[in-house]
Amino acid sequence: MVICVLYPRFELVAALGDRGTLLAAPAALAPEAGREQLAGEVSAAAEAFGVVRGMRLGEALSRCPELRLVPPDPQGVRELWGTILDRLEAIGAAVESDRAGVAFLDADGLQGLYGGDVQGVLAAARRALGRGVRLGAAPSRFAAHAAALRARPRRTGAIVVDEREVRRFLAPLPVALLRSRPELQSLPEILDQLGVRTLGELAGLPSRAVAERFGHPGLLALDLAGGRDTPLDPRRPPEPVMEKLELPEAASGQQLERALELLVARLLARRERRGRSLRAVAMSARFVAGGTWRATVTLRRPSADAGGINLVLKSRVTQLPAPADSLALEVEAFGPPGHVQEALVEERGEVRRARLGEAVRQARQAAGAEAAMRVLEMDPESRIPERRAVLSPFLGDDG
Repeated sequence: MVICVLYPRFELVAALGDRGTLLAAPAALAPEAGREQLAGEVSAAAEAFGVVRGMRLGEALSRCPELRLVPPDPQGVRELWGTILDRLEAIGAAVESDRAGVAFLDADGLQGLYGGDVQGVLAAARRALGRGVRLGAAPSRFAAHAAALRARPRRTGAIVVDEREVRRFLAPLPVALLRSRPELQSLPEILDQLGVRTLGELAGLPSRAVAERFGHPGLLALDLAGGRDTPLDPRRPPEPVMEKLELPEAASGQQLERALELLVARLLARRERRGRSLRAVAMSARFVAGGTWRATVTLRRPSADAGGINLVLKSRVTQLPAPADSLALEVEAFGPPGHVQEALVEERGEVRRARLGEAVRQARQAAGAEAAMRVLEMDPESRIPERRAVLSPFLGDDG
């Protein structure tokens, strides 16, 4: 059995902090600075006005003029959700979680520790997490999530769906539940236009017709509607390697770059790194006016070179949309050991041309076919500058 741990409106609740009373009023999570102007998670009072997540702010405010926008706090959300996952892992669970507010764990390996059945595991999870959590159990990840959505902690507690009842449980539910899977975001709208409105109607369609019309996403949706799903992929507990620096007011330009250089140097000097290179680094900031900002930067090649890492991160730190009072760096993923030996002899022409060609291909793929050009001499002795040389596309195949 798979257990789903669900916290509705988790990002909004985390951003509100001790202002939880605002959940009773129309409220929505404001878009992150520099992102598309779409509403985030919304309160139940805002939903009553027809405001939903992903709606444009203009339309949301026209539907609910009293709507209060709450500054997002991605760093706070990550820290709070990490604490919850740590509590689940403390009871012995191997947890899978792709987004804050929803987690899955396999109950079969824990039943021997907590009474021999799934109810004992559910009770242990509730004791570890406290109030406000919704729990659902079913044979598959998708069905467990559907059960958790129907659970009410103050009334029925957890909902457990037996393997023999899973198809009957899913049948009357709307196909909109398929949006819980990122790869199926657009499928429910198409199904609704075709008159398929429940998971039971979807499960009754022939697989060959679904595959012909929708391809792999359709077959995945068919499996989910029938109570089947892929196995869980539990997370590996992260290694917390983080450095934080308080900034003076109105820090910008060279001050901000100097702060970034200091953070990178501290991060590389941490004992927990154990000589490994860095593969991905998360940069976060807390704004003076409230709210936080977080961006993950994946290096093209794992590196332990402070200069190269600074060069990559400086382009991001200059994009801070508002003054910040703190800046932090955290290792998201480590690479291999950072001791790279240089070649003892110079590279041959063929190797250099191959590397140059690879760099050109990457530039063309990122910025278009005209991203790389070469200069060809036509008439070097001409008195007209335009006749001396011309530009032609650099293909990179012939060096």
